[in-house]
Amino acid sequence: MLINGAGGGVGHLAVQLARWKGARVIAVASGKHEALMRDLGADQFIDYNKTSADTAVHDVDLVFDTVGGTAASRFLKTIRRAGALFLAFPLGFDAQDEAELLGITVSSTQVRSSGAQLKKAAPLLDDGTVRVVIDSTYPLASAARAHERAEQGSIQGKIVLVLE
Repeated sequence: MLINGAGGGVGHLAVQLARWKGARVIAVASGKHEALMRDLGADQFIDYNKTSADTAVHDVDLVFDTVGGTAASRFLKTIRRAGALFLAFPLGFDAQDEAELLGITVSSTQVRSSGAQLKKAAPLLDDGTVRVVIDSTYPLASAARAHERAEQGSIQGKIVLVLE
């Protein structure tokens, strides 16, 4: 499984969950995230500033792209026939016809709360199987500053708003 945007708030959790489920994980992020990605269980790391993942990787079963947009179509050539591309942000993806010709399933979902899923996830957090990495914290009153931090990019983990 290749995870694009592996160092971010969604990606770092995906790395851990994929490893927990037994996947061989290829993490794609900027070089500053390499040590963390390896610590979280990535088998292979690609620094996107040095290597284009879509030319370096072939025949993966699944690409989880947390970055999205029109550039997500470049990953189609890395996926084996009957594989899948899962988009966290599907807006702008315009290669559905190409994916169908290649036999690749493209899908996405919206986040929605699920008590049943959270109940299953809680033990993974409790026993350390999954850990949440915190990039930065801001008081709720400074939510605008947290948003500015998110816009800067290169986030490592989650941005947290704290109730005062």
